[in-house]
Amino acid sequence: MTTTAVPATERTRAVPRTAAPRASRGRRTAVAWLFLAPFGVVFLVYTAIPTVAALALSLTDIRGADLRTPFAVDFTGIDNYLRLFQDDTFVRDILNTALFVVVGVPLTMGAGFALALVLNSGVSRLRGAFRTVFFAPVVTNVVAVALIWQYAFHVDGTVDKLLGAVGFAGPNWLDDPDLAMPVVILLGVWRNFGTAMVLFLAGLQAVPRDVYEAAALDGAGRWRQLRHITLPLLMPTTLMVSVLLTVFYLQVFDEPYLLTGGGPLGSTESVALYTYRQFGAGEFGMSSAASFVTLALVTVVSVVQFRLLRSRT
Repeated sequence: MTTTAVPATERTRAVPRTAAPRASRGRRTAVAWLFLAPFGVVFLVYTAIPTVAALALSLTDIRGADLRTPFAVDFTGIDNYLRLFQDDTFVRDILNTALFVVVGVPLTMGAGFALALVLNSGVSRLRGAFRTVFFAPVVTNVVAVALIWQYAFHVDGTVDKLLGAVGFAGPNWLDDPDLAMPVVILLGVWRNFGTAMVLFLAGLQAVPRDVYEAAALDGAGRWRQLRHITLPLLMPTTLMVSVLLTVFYLQVFDEPYLLTGGGPLGSTESVALYTYRQFGAGEFGMSSAASFVTLALVTVVSVVQFRLLRSRT
């Protein structure tokens, strides 16, 4: 009786592989949780716990005087939210904030995209210098900027003097309810177009040059390349910039607070500024409710933007 020798490779294949020991897998899991622990602690202490506490406060009638007697605070449910939408000031501030978003976001994106196109097609040696100059408003101290803008748009300020030099009488920009809001929005656009410019420039530089060369060989001009190549390929960047700017303008606070203080006659007051005033007045329950209304607005608008633009990305 003869036996056939089995090759060594087949004998090796026939031996089933053993799973990794449970002890080593448990050790790797423990190490992973150890590395995640610092972030988890920071997130828990500075985000999760304050958020839950603020939500709890928004469902009570707590005020500044109640801090000494916390057991006297009563649970009121959604009464604070109902009071908010019955407050004409809060409704006006929601409309003001919506105006910030509707006007500020397109202007900021348009300015950032236009500058990104110029820098992407300009001289490479000067691109870094111009990018630094245009990005400077983003990192400039907002208090100093607001003081300069107050002086520029004040009565007989720099803007009025420039208008007077060409024969026009300058208005009282910051004390006119119809003119104060455009000035505040313009300040927001000036402060944020640098962020949009950098993100759009990164997106433009990621587009392969071969695509433009092939389009040029097919007879496509600059406008057709922009419309059929650049804009479609920049949709992911456009979505990100749109969401970031929308979140910023929905929470706008620095510009109206420092430039006009929310005036004149509340024409530039935002929801964030309303929340700040409620907290300063000791209305902690109302302030917390207003902050969660802002969170709800940010969430809804962001989801809508993702729904509208996600299919095009």
